[in-house]
Amino acid sequence: MIAQIYVDDIVFGGMSNQMVEHFVKQMQSEFEMSFVGELTYFLGLQVKQMDNSISISQSKYSKNIVNKFCMENASHNGTPAPTHLKLSKDKESVVVDQSLYRSVIESFLYLTASKPYITVSVGVCERYQAKPKMSHLHLVKRIFKYINGTSDYGVLYSNGSGSMLVGYYDVDWVGGADDRKSTSGGCFFLGNHLISSLSKKQNCVSFSTAEVENIEARSNYSQLMWIKQMLKEYSVKQDVMKLYCDNLRAINFSKNLIQHSRTKHIPIEKLLANIFYQSFGF
Repeated sequence: MIAQIYVDDIVFGGMSNQMVEHFVKQMQSEFEMSFVGELTYFLGLQVKQMDNSISISQSKYSKNIVNKFCMENASHNGTPAPTHLKLSKDKESVVVDQSLYRSVIESFLYLTASKPYITVSVGVCERYQAKPKMSHLHLVKRIFKYINGTSDYGVLYSNGSGSMLVGYYDVDWVGGADDRKSTSGGCFFLGNHLISSLSKKQNCVSFSTAEVENIEARSNYSQLMWIKQMLKEYSVKQDVMKLYCDNLRAINFSKNLIQHSRTKHIPIEKLLANIFYQSFGF
């Protein structure tokens, strides 16, 4: 049995149901806490253990939300979003029901537990919860169509695939149509297994791809160090960690720190950008 405690959250699991139930009763007798099984039931997590692998899916939950929002008869889509996803505030479009839109987004967020590949699309739709428009609803429907066709998909973890920690990241430079900010994303593998993923919009406007990739490299490096420390507590040691990106200039900057003179414009441009955007009320 393994138990992991982070501040006031506890995640635990074991091979013996009797041991897990005993642990739950002990914790509930000492602290005010809810049983983690309630959350597992709510999310519809289905864990199947085979000879050398474990699969995690939310097929029942996926079908439930598709039926809840009357999208079960919709045609299937092969991707959750177009290749070049560009959403904006779309001031000219018709406003849709805000409570319905927020309810859909909340359902999608719970589904990312077993479908991390919809995280970026859901994150973009989440930005417009304050005043959703018809164009935002169209993308939400496309995500539903994708989920409807992939409800049985999940995540597979198999034994004996290595334990090297590897990270990948990429950035959509100035992809935000409203504020020209960049959206970055990264994923981290232990061997062949996806163990963490993230996607967020950066706080400032970047003036070059090298700059935005450099910022994201530092962010992903800190995430790698955090995962390395957590694995150390499980007696899984990491010697050399790899972080992959597709920007040659960012890679060269990380290898040759003498080139700092070529990047000294970065903090200055950030300061000017923030002053400009604050002056014009962006």
